Amino acid sequence: MNYRSKTQRTTKKSSSQRRPSAKPKVVLAYSGGLDTSVILRWLREDRDCDVIAFCADLGQGEDLRAIRQKAIRVGASKVYVEDLREEFVSDYVFPMLRGNAVYESSYLLGTSIARPLIAKRQAELAKKEKAAYVSHGATGKGNDQVRFELTFAALDPTLQVIAPWREWSMASREDLMNYAETHRIPIPVTKAKPYSMDLNLFHISYEGGVLEDPWVSPPSSMFRMTVSPQDAPSTPQTLTLDFEKGNPIAINGKPLSPAKLLARLNQIGGKHGVGRVDLVENRFVGMKSRGVYETPGGTILHIARRAVESLTLDREVMHLRDGLMPRYAELIYNGFWFSPERIMLQTAFDQIQQDVTGTVRLQLYKGNCLVLGRKSPRSLYQQHIATFETGTGYNQKDAGGFIQLQALRLATRHAIHQNSH
Repeated sequence: MNYRSKTQRTTKKSSSQRRPSAKPKVVLAYSGGLDTSVILRWLREDRDCDVIAFCADLGQGEDLRAIRQKAIRVGASKVYVEDLREEFVSDYVFPMLRGNAVYESSYLLGTSIARPLIAKRQAELAKKEKAAYVSHGATGKGNDQVRFELTFAALDPTLQVIAPWREWSMASREDLMNYAETHRIPIPVTKAKPYSMDLNLFHISYEGGVLEDPWVSPPSSMFRMTVSPQDAPSTPQTLTLDFEKGNPIAINGKPLSPAKLLARLNQIGGKHGVGRVDLVENRFVGMKSRGVYETPGGTILHIARRAVESLTLDREVMHLRDGLMPRYAELIYNGFWFSPERIMLQTAFDQIQQDVTGTVRLQLYKGNCLVLGRKSPRSLYQQHIATFETGTGYNQKDAGGFIQLQALRLATRHAIHQNSH
């Protein structure tokens, strides 16, 4: 593909009078890791592009100043490093949590939910810099390529995507490591530790390398956010979480911003080994893959919200929402954050959450997060009705007629089957 074909223009002047055209601009989602560092150099040298690197601070805890310097050293003409942590948690993580999204019963979608924000900001920077191209480091086998490019299509379909993993001749991360060595690009991945990581304020994921065999246990030294449950403190820790309209607002009565609250729960949960998941999942592109995840704060928030919802949500509303949740989670996993169907479901889920206000008391111990108590000023739980002791508001005799009506179709079916024999 000729990436300069749409940007280079010549005039009818003689060749001696022609002025060289500007290089095509591309905004690259840059992490400072192996893939995107190699891509940056490849875009500059093999595709003759003017590369603008964009690094989103989503709470990965890395030295962003060093990443900026590395991008310049590798060949970027300009670098944007932006702190998006509060926007990430308040506008992406918390809405997803209000939908109780869990993919295939285990995955809390930590990588999936980060990509729409990165791609959105990348598209905005492309417009600002008058860049016709955007690029990412996702492989042709993964989900992230879909998430990035569906976001570009939803927000600015005029952008053209350069996806190096689908275009260059390199076929493996070993090829990339050799390329980096040849071009003297410092990399954090070695052949002795070949798995890749993706870290943000919500979680960290590990995949590839030694993890590609589903029978092989993850190396104990791999984990960064959580201690092993076996090594967690022998003394349980109790805490309270306050929710208002579906959003967590305080830990132990202390109000915190969304990003600070999540970061604090990560620390607390990680200390007690909460939030590890090892699963084989179904990628959107059609294959199965093995992923290992740490989501300590997110795990605590899921359990705590369900506890408040158990008090405040109508039965039919809760069951309907839970029936829609797998589809909602699938939309996020597959990259449809900016789709009309995800927005439709989000509107419904956010309406449901208007009554999800209350406090939960939790105990963290050896990888477990247990609910010790819950209360809410919006509670639908009425002790005087539910009690097994003397109460009011419920006539037990009414249950007889209720059961007879529920049993009618079962008895009718039984009679028909008996008559057919």
